[in-house]
Amino acid sequence: MVSVTIYVEGGGDTNSLKTKCRQGFSEFFKKLDIKLKIIACGSRNNAFKDFCTGLKNAKKDEHCLLLVDSEEPIISNNVWQHVSDWQKPDRATEEHLHFMVECMEAWFMADKQTLISYYGLGFNQNALSQNAKIEDISKRDLYNTLNSATRKTAKGSYSKSGHSFDILSKIDARKVIANSPYAQRLLDTLQNPSKFLTLSR
Repeated sequence: MVSVTIYVEGGGDTNSLKTKCRQGFSEFFKKLDIKLKIIACGSRNNAFKDFCTGLKNAKKDEHCLLLVDSEEPIISNNVWQHVSDWQKPDRATEEHLHFMVECMEAWFMADKQTLISYYGLGFNQNALSQNAKIEDISKRDLYNTLNSATRKTAKGSYSKSGHSFDILSKIDARKVIANSPYAQRLLDTLQNPSKFLTLSR
């Protein structure tokens, strides 16, 4: 049986936050009927290092993907060129590397109704970015508008450690796929076993 592991950026340096990160991503992919193993790696560089180790040690029918923030606009069709500070592993292809666009919070913009429900009274929906192309929203604008929209709620201003993975577990994954070509690219990779089986061998 084929097993798939995704090494994700997120979870900080504590076990409790890594657990929340893993649970959030697991719930997200469950909504897409995707079964896989999530490893929360903390920093972006740690995610890359853990992915490289996983790819190197993968056995037959064990396959790895790397999912990180792009941090800035992606201008190259070659995803590995976007992370030129990393040396692409010999066994890696374009299909091994995936982005949550500039940061994971871009996904939240695809399901603003869940944000409204999560924060409740005091949430200012009008403060959120109105750009329908969620992949074009900069990391800075995502954080700034989320902070502005949430600062008067009972939960307080948006917190990466306190709120992000709870929200991730609740958002409509299908809306994310519909609004993010890079999320669709990730789903296509996971749903195409015949293509994916060739990646790590």
